[in-house]
Amino acid sequence: MLKTDILCVGKIREEAVRSMIAEYAKRLGAFTTLRIIEVKDEKTPEQCSETEKEMILRMEGDRLAEHLERRAKKILLAVEGKQLSSEDFAAYIKEQQDLSVSHLQFLIGGSLGLDARLKEQADMKLSFSKMTFPHQLMRLILLEQIYRAHKILRGEPYHK
Repeated sequence: MLKTDILCVGKIREEAVRSMIAEYAKRLGAFTTLRIIEVKDEKTPEQCSETEKEMILRMEGDRLAEHLERRAKKILLAVEGKQLSSEDFAAYIKEQQDLSVSHLQFLIGGSLGLDARLKEQADMKLSFSKMTFPHQLMRLILLEQIYRAHKILRGEPYHK
């Protein structure tokens, strides 16, 4: 069975969002072995200098990098990434499975994004929009799209 990791910076504080994430995690159990790994986020000062931003990104990036699996396909969520339709995203997952990829790791950065070193290691950069979303909400959106992709791949109905 495909393994899917969501590596993310920060914890979800809102109970409603946590509840919805738990629901999609439960649903995904039929399709993939899912792990959600949260690493500590750094506090960003109000008047943050470029040097401070780079330091924060580096520290959060180091924490995420501790969980990277060498053989896993690494997909970073980044505003500059490739935008796919839900059907194209499902096709991408199927293509990885057809190539005998058994482990996907999705990375979601903190409020400042992801460290450049992680971006260099990416097998794919994925964007859900040119808009900026709260990183906590992106976790929920990503889980929903992974679930939708598996439903599409099985030819099972799912709301549009």
